[in-house]
Amino acid sequence: MQAKDARRVTVDVSAWPDMVVVLLGFRVGALRGLPSFLSIGRGLAAIRRSPPEGLLHSDGALYAWNHVGIRQYWRDLESLEAFTRADPHSDWWRAFLADRHGNGFWHEAYSARGGMEAIYVDMPEPPGLGAFAPAVAAQGRLLSSRGRLGR
Repeated sequence: MQAKDARRVTVDVSAWPDMVVVLLGFRVGALRGLPSFLSIGRGLAAIRRSPPEGLLHSDGALYAWNHVGIRQYWRDLESLEAFTRADPHSDWWRAFLADRHGNGFWHEAYSARGGMEAIYVDMPEPPGLGAFAPAVAAQGRLLSSRGRLGR
């Protein structure tokens, strides 16, 4: 009996020449961090119900029992920045930085125009790029995705 050929397909992403793919992760590091974790779940549910302008797709992953991830596809860096600078994201981010409750957060962004960048906040063992690339202090132009992408 001869094996059937695999059905292979690909995608045409030429309609989104400025696409940015973002991988995000949230790691619960202590019991007191569970409320922060649950607030992220509520935020993600709200995004699914009413996607922000420029978000093409978002899906989730489970890296470990205490480490969730999200993959997002954005039309362009401007759309991603508009989302992160507006409420409710900006409120959540400020609150998280003020008191992380023992949790860690990270994101990596990959631009179709070239470049990749990452940020890790209180991650004991950074995943992805942070697992092998040298760590550099996130200050000055390196505080923003745009700056880290060199734009």
